[in-house]
Amino acid sequence: MVMADREGVRTASRPVTALAMVGLAETMLNGLARVPFHNPLRGPAGFLDNLGQAVTRQTIRSFLGYSVSLPIEEFRSVEKILDNLCGAVLPPVVGLMGGVEIEADVVGGQEGLWCREKPEKVASDKEPKAHNATILYLHGGGYFGTTPNMYTMFAAALVRLSGCQIFIPDYRMSPEFPFPAALHDAADAYQGLLDRGISEENLIVAGDSGGGGLATSLVVYLQEQRIPKPAGLALFSPEVDLDLDQDSVMDNARLDVLPWNIPVTSYLRGIQPNDGRVSVVYSKPDPEWFPPTFVCWGDEEMFRDGIREFAARLDEGGVRLRAMEEPGMFHVFPILMPWAESSKRVFRAIAELAKGGGYAPVDSAVDPAEDFPTESNAAESNETEGEPVGDASVSRSS
Repeated sequence: MVMADREGVRTASRPVTALAMVGLAETMLNGLARVPFHNPLRGPAGFLDNLGQAVTRQTIRSFLGYSVSLPIEEFRSVEKILDNLCGAVLPPVVGLMGGVEIEADVVGGQEGLWCREKPEKVASDKEPKAHNATILYLHGGGYFGTTPNMYTMFAAALVRLSGCQIFIPDYRMSPEFPFPAALHDAADAYQGLLDRGISEENLIVAGDSGGGGLATSLVVYLQEQRIPKPAGLALFSPEVDLDLDQDSVMDNARLDVLPWNIPVTSYLRGIQPNDGRVSVVYSKPDPEWFPPTFVCWGDEEMFRDGIREFAARLDEGGVRLRAMEEPGMFHVFPILMPWAESSKRVFRAIAELAKGGGYAPVDSAVDPAEDFPTESNAAESNETEGEPVGDASVSRSS
């Protein structure tokens, strides 16, 4: 259920909504016009990738900046229009081109969407895939926006890569429903999947941005409630530290797609941002209750330092970890730029993990104050000291 249709949620009148949509279009065109003035060929990849990155950065930054400036009534009305558009266009596209079917359902009392490979596609798969696994995907949106319909394209890509079936719950969001509403909805969906006979050993929790942060909050909550942990966690640019006091928040503001004034107050509503329930970097992950984790992020995103610290805490706690930091990339780049080489590396890693491997052993602590070690310089260091070369727990592509 899109937020605009929930009881108690206010929306704007049709004329005001129409004006808001016109303003959105104008703002995005303005963003495109700025592309030539922001070094569009700058970047870590080839000409087309760099140009695509520049266009994506300006258009998404314009979209997000305008959206968060709207009164909440107008935002909800615009969100519903975009949800309806995605709901009409994307399912047929992924069905015809990707061999994935989309089905609405209610799990644990939570409305949402299933994304599954079509039976004929499963029968024709030549690569081994995790067809018996289920992913609970918590969509991003900074705890206040977006819908499952907007994520069907990315979810379909994950289905094709992994073979897993994916359920995307339509959880409640702020400011109308602050913490812990979203967490309780996610927990209900998780328990609903267990109640349907899906074993926790075949259940993965995933999410991006605010949904990635919510996924880590869910893991903390499951431990507190003594509910079995999932088999794994997959995170894309997760919002894991709502304190937002790291250097990268300001240093990368001019490079990222996120607005410089990231809104979190309406979600917290009196909860301290350093509370481990909302900012997992302030918890103490332990492999007894924290599942093996895959996490990726860009080195030009505002959340970079917080995610680095999160990865370091997992490493120090002995949690199995596969972490990827991609140079020159911004927030949730695999979702916004699936054609980019950096995104393809992430997709290959996910496919590898889905086949049952790919987690590196935690063999040394990661210092968040230092650059993340690359596989190449880790090898050089071990060769110098005359020690056997082990897998790096964190990779940074170059």
